[in-house]
Amino acid sequence: MKFGWFFFLLLFFSVFAKAQDYSKDSLILVEGDSLPTYGIPLKEVIVFQPLRFKNSEELNRYLILRRRVLRVYPYAKLAAERLTVLNERLDQIDSKLGKKKYLKRLEDFVYEEFEEELKKLSKSQGKILIRLVYRQTGSTTFELVKELRNGWKAFLYQTTASLFSLSLKEKYNPAEVLEDYLIEDILQRAFADQYLIEQAAAIDYDLDALYQHWKEKDK
Repeated sequence: MKFGWFFFLLLFFSVFAKAQDYSKDSLILVEGDSLPTYGIPLKEVIVFQPLRFKNSEELNRYLILRRRVLRVYPYAKLAAERLTVLNERLDQIDSKLGKKKYLKRLEDFVYEEFEEELKKLSKSQGKILIRLVYRQTGSTTFELVKELRNGWKAFLYQTTASLFSLSLKEKYNPAEVLEDYLIEDILQRAFADQYLIEQAAAIDYDLDALYQHWKEKDK
């Protein structure tokens, strides 16, 4: 069974992105001409610590995890982007009833737009997505649903998720959970390779410090 219950995340995807605005701050002068900075690569060189695997099975697990992370990170990134705009729009609505109606209309619209795509996520991908939403927003999925909808909806979704051995209250903790550390490693490498477009996380993670931390724990 796939993740039809994931429609609560669709609330975050429902607000249209703002058009990109290239202001004077995004231009540089070259011999009197204005050029957009996005057209000139000023990429720093990032050196990563080597990953070591005890056997081919560990390597295969890492590659499978990498494929899953690359698949779901764009959803977590989009959720964080839309959440910011959504909160801004809700602040413009005075009444609780008006906010409730607005969210319901968005839910109906976006459910049709994204339902089939998100239903294709496996349980393992859904588990990673829940943690990445926390990485990008600083809040658990349970907290976000409770804030945007109500406590009953959050409880209902949590109960449904538990049927799949998942928890919407799960956090992202690369300092304590090995898989989260590997996820962070995968993300940082993908950002450096420009395979994924990086969005600042709600919490800063020092990959070098995490590497040393797990190296010590592995002794």
